Amino acid sequence: MRFLYSVAWWLALPIVLARLWWRGRKEPGYRQHMAERFGFYGKRTTTMPLIWIHAVSVGETRAAQPLIEALLHAYPAHGILLTHMTATGRETGHTLFGKHGARVMQSYLPYDTGWMVGRFLRHFSPRLCVLMETEVWPNVMAQCARYRVPVMLANARLSERSLGKAKRLAALMTEAARSLTCVAAQTEADAARIRKLGAPLVQVTGSIKFDVTPPPEMIAQGALLRARMGQRKVLLCASTREGEETLILDALGGADADNGLVVIVPRHPQRFDEVASMIASHGFKLQRRSALGDKAVAPDVQILLGDSMGEMFAYYEACDVAFIGGSLLPLGGQNLIEACAVGKPVLVGPHTFNFSAVSDDAIEAGAALRLDDAPTMIDCARKLLRDDAERVRMGRQALAFAQQHRGATARTMALVAPLLH
Repeated sequence: MRFLYSVAWWLALPIVLARLWWRGRKEPGYRQHMAERFGFYGKRTTTMPLIWIHAVSVGETRAAQPLIEALLHAYPAHGILLTHMTATGRETGHTLFGKHGARVMQSYLPYDTGWMVGRFLRHFSPRLCVLMETEVWPNVMAQCARYRVPVMLANARLSERSLGKAKRLAALMTEAARSLTCVAAQTEADAARIRKLGAPLVQVTGSIKFDVTPPPEMIAQGALLRARMGQRKVLLCASTREGEETLILDALGGADADNGLVVIVPRHPQRFDEVASMIASHGFKLQRRSALGDKAVAPDVQILLGDSMGEMFAYYEACDVAFIGGSLLPLGGQNLIEACAVGKPVLVGPHTFNFSAVSDDAIEAGAALRLDDAPTMIDCARKLLRDDAERVRMGRQALAFAQQHRGATARTMALVAPLLH
């Protein structure tokens, strides 16, 4: 089965390459370092033994931050090889870890053919592979077994939907799961589903995302941003996905009766211009974060478009209420922990299956509310923005919820130690 899977990859490569070049029109990062995606790399810049962390995109890269910082501290003789699949993930990695210089190398992971992955492993010779969250690829697992590289799946999560898809490809995914050396799962439910795929050693360590500390510079940036917004109450719609902005704009229904400010931050940067046009077509007065500089948000501006990268903590700090995108439509939701970590009330839609446990726990803790649709969400947000006491209460609950669940990084590091020794 894996042979047929590899053949399919080789046959698809011309299409994959064309799509990569096409995406590079809006995101130039996709046209850079293209040779790496096929297993070709320049001369190594360090002779340090490497711990390889694979974080496919922005969310996984940010989630990996506490673990990477802990590894750099605990193993000073080692370097980190951080791989990605998206240009935005790579950019985020550079922003977070560029301060470490040569101790953190970045690269794209090659496409999942045995030959390309084998070249990657021979070039970098990592001592350990840590895959973040869900990134288990059949040929990556097979080649790591061939070259005797232990593999940990860290901060692991697996929804019922993803389990169903994996079972349909059982001949591939069961073999890959059995090749994992160990799994550090976010919840007991995640662990149970991963065990069903045949992973041999699965332990519940919690979510590393709770250990992400709001950077002081981002908190300061958020305070400056809030000062430029004036005295208006602010609703943040964070990490919105395609189709959600229209629902939100329709629900807003024109000028805000409370003269509040809505901040919309699309999940994917290639959609910034599209969302800006959408906001204008709905008749709202728009200002873009990229054009704001050190100026104040104009009093007649109704929507601020968050068209910047790496400022999510600043947006959370600047808002009064945060709606987490990806949840109004069946897209699985996004991480709400960052909003809780700065003590903000959280709203989510009905679809949070990618983060079901943490969303349910936050709701139970009084840190978040689940709403059925965009009009209900907007109505609830406006009520919270008018109710200072309830908003402060939810914010305190959110902060307490985030602080109570810390410690996953230390538990994951305990599993790393025997693999490196």
